[in-house]
This record gives sequence, C-alpha cells and structure tokens, in this order.
Amino acid sequence: MPFGEPEIRVDLACAPGPDGHWRGWFDIRVDGDALRRVGLHPEQPTSKVDGPSPPAWWHAAADRNAR
Repeated sequence: MPFGEPEIRVDLACAPGPDGHWRGWFDIRVDGDALRRVGLHPEQPTSKVDGPSPPAWWHAAADRNAR
C-alpha cells in the first residue's frame, strides 16, 4: 500500500438508523504529503489525477484486502 501506518487514519462509527437497525460508517483521513506521492494534493480543485497512477500491484493488493 502506498500509505504507511502514521499517514492514514480509519475510524468506524456505529449508531442505530431511523429504522432501528445499526449502521456503521468509516471516516478515512490521509496525510496531505502522502496524497502528493500518488499524484493528488489537498488543495486539488478537481477529481482529476495530476500525477502517475499507482502501480498495478497496488490495485491488486487493494482488491484482495477489500474481500
């Protein structure tokens, strides 16, 4: 993964929804300097990447970790 342990923070919050079922959501925060390494930056005005895409192995690792 392109981000190290101190560069990314993931929090999970849970609460009951309007129907009484519990819901969960994630809050993901990445350090601005870490975003620059993958072609993004915090002040970027659009969603277009202004640098190279992460390598193919990174996408494959993300797919494996999502399962």
